[in-house]
Amino acid sequence: MTISRVLTIEDDQLIANEIIYELEEHGFSVDWVDNGSEGLARAMTDEYDAITLDRMLPGIDGLSLLATIHSVGIQTPVLILSALGDVDERVRGLRAGGDDYLAKPFIPEELIARLEVLLRRRRALTVQQETMLCVGPLELDLLSRKAKRDGEEIVLLPTEYRVLELMVRNVGQTITRTMLFESVWGYHFDPGTNLVDVHMSRLRKKIDPPGVKPMIQTVRGSGYILK
Repeated sequence: MTISRVLTIEDDQLIANEIIYELEEHGFSVDWVDNGSEGLARAMTDEYDAITLDRMLPGIDGLSLLATIHSVGIQTPVLILSALGDVDERVRGLRAGGDDYLAKPFIPEELIARLEVLLRRRRALTVQQETMLCVGPLELDLLSRKAKRDGEEIVLLPTEYRVLELMVRNVGQTITRTMLFESVWGYHFDPGTNLVDVHMSRLRKKIDPPGVKPMIQTVRGSGYILK
């Protein structure tokens, strides 16, 4: 069983000790820092499964820390802990990027329950991301082998799906006819056939219907590119 790592950023040592004790009792591995600057440095490593974050910290306050880690793309779930428990403060914390907010003093069992919810949510999202490929409005479900554009399902034939998957996995790169032939059909390119162009024409009509911004573009003399 994988042990979840939690970063606790809390300047009150008594509260920190309580958090650490409860987390370790429930099987978590905990690192603790007592100020915003060091907390930010640790959070930026992106090595943690979750963060408990005190709202009021010396150095860098909790909301500024949140804004910074999100600005660089770190998506570690954050549970804000704060003595500022009124509704406006909770809303500020959540809008700043917190995933949940727990007012102090808190019941230890609730702290654990909220963290477990955040971790389950993150695991579910990770699994979904591993089985989904997304490029702008285009989504490809690798399990069901279905495609959607702007939420609308696109009915694809098996070969069309394989062509599209290749392009999505190589978005922004020119896919030559030779690459398409070898990857999708499994044999070397025959310059005398228009098989690739026929399938690509059909695929483009489905992916880029009239009235939408075209995603599949022809690279003259080379092949195609998905943008």
